[in-house]
Amino acid sequence: MASMNNACIVLILATLLMINNADAADPDIVTDFVTPTGSSPADIDAAFFTFTEFRKALFGAPSDASPFKVTKAGELEFAALKGQSVSFAALQYAPGGINPVHIHPRSAELLIVLVGKLKVGFVDSNNNLFTKILEPGDVFLFPKGLVHFQYNKDSKNHAVAVSAFGSSNAGTISLPNTLFSSGINSDFLAKSFKTDAETINELVTANMG
Repeated sequence: MASMNNACIVLILATLLMINNADAADPDIVTDFVTPTGSSPADIDAAFFTFTEFRKALFGAPSDASPFKVTKAGELEFAALKGQSVSFAALQYAPGGINPVHIHPRSAELLIVLVGKLKVGFVDSNNNLFTKILEPGDVFLFPKGLVHFQYNKDSKNHAVAVSAFGSSNAGTISLPNTLFSSGINSDFLAKSFKTDAETINELVTANMG
């Protein structure tokens, strides 16, 4: 428990640094915080600034059979974050679980491993691949807008991590879903990947399943 507490402290400090150096991904606000439509500051209490969904996500193994599960604390899930240029995500990986290749268009991601080990990596604009095996307490930066992934290579034990973002709505674009589940013409994809339409159709079917 002490190691997890230390890891959480590191994450909080790193998040503060991200906020102070944010690239204005979110519009500035001229009030202390943004109240929900139809509310006034007088209607707000401490519950508005509290998010409790991480209780299950951060302690214990994933609660379902999914190989990967993400619990987000962005402005859509946690209204108090609107305009604050920060958000979190709790990431749970079953044995062998993977967070498929994706990008966050509006923010860098700072990930810290709490339980287990993860293989992580990203590809820069020069097509260089950077990979690392992370252990509990290790922090890794995924630069803004670059393709990246995480993989729990352990076939027996789960893993848990938390990510911080310098935007209240960092956005997530899953490349498998974007490429093979968005309706892009199969012939175009086949030519792009130098393969055949049958292979592309199999990928489309797999991503829709």
